[in-house]
Amino acid sequence: MKTFAISPGTPDVAGFYDPRTFSIQYVVSDPATRECAIIDPVLDYEEKSGATATHHADELLEYIEREGLTVAWILDTHPHADHFSAASYLHDKTGAPTAIGCQVTEVQALWKRIYHWPDFPADGRQWDHLFADGDTFSIGELKGRVMHSPGHTLASITYVIGDAAFVHDTLFQPDFGTARADFPGGDAHQLWHSIQAILSLPADTRLFTGHDYMPDGREPQWGSTVREQQEHNKHLNAGIDEAGYVELRQRRDRELPMPTLILHALQVNILGGRLPEPEANGKRYLKIPLNALEGAAWE
Repeated sequence: MKTFAISPGTPDVAGFYDPRTFSIQYVVSDPATRECAIIDPVLDYEEKSGATATHHADELLEYIEREGLTVAWILDTHPHADHFSAASYLHDKTGAPTAIGCQVTEVQALWKRIYHWPDFPADGRQWDHLFADGDTFSIGELKGRVMHSPGHTLASITYVIGDAAFVHDTLFQPDFGTARADFPGGDAHQLWHSIQAILSLPADTRLFTGHDYMPDGREPQWGSTVREQQEHNKHLNAGIDEAGYVELRQRRDRELPMPTLILHALQVNILGGRLPEPEANGKRYLKIPLNALEGAAWE
């Protein structure tokens, strides 16, 4: 199975595929200065045993060292529902600042209630920087821009860096379609408008998605272009309008079970990827609320 690929350009984009969670991590680098950003890193978690590890994050660090890169940013596109974020671990290893969209505070407030954490500080302090829509940042000589892309989650953002855009779970590969919008805080109407904003980027913009589920057993893929999405995305072709898309999305979402790790992952990811503090016996514990996601489909 293909789990690594380079997309050369400005920036260079290295994609690392995690078969366990179907996730793609990215190292995005400026060829001129060798500075880079890490986007959506994965902290390994095995739900049956409760074991955690840093295999995938260490793979990123090995690549960065091998290529002679310097980490400028550690970026998450949103608080993930299907894997733990390794942002905190990589911050400790590299010293690079962590960042996410400022609407993460709304996600924190929502999940603070679900987890019944009355003392939880839902103010985003768990990251070094919170980006607002339209904010800019630098990776060496490359300029990055932030687009707020809600719909999949309240806090989803797209990073536009050079001729590439990192569209998280808003768009998948054209043969798989688009993101679900039924998580707490999700909205199919908002998702439609976020997709339209992404597809208004220049047609040759490279788009990099956050997951690939390998329809029909093909090899993993994670790169496309705006033009390819416009012409071939299975949820967006045939001239579909907002009402048609929302009906399709909501019908599809009613059939989908929740991700296996949603209740595990959100309590880690609204902490910026930090695991719960050890209790008196030195062990860390996750808190799983029962019947918290009413109406979710069973597998």
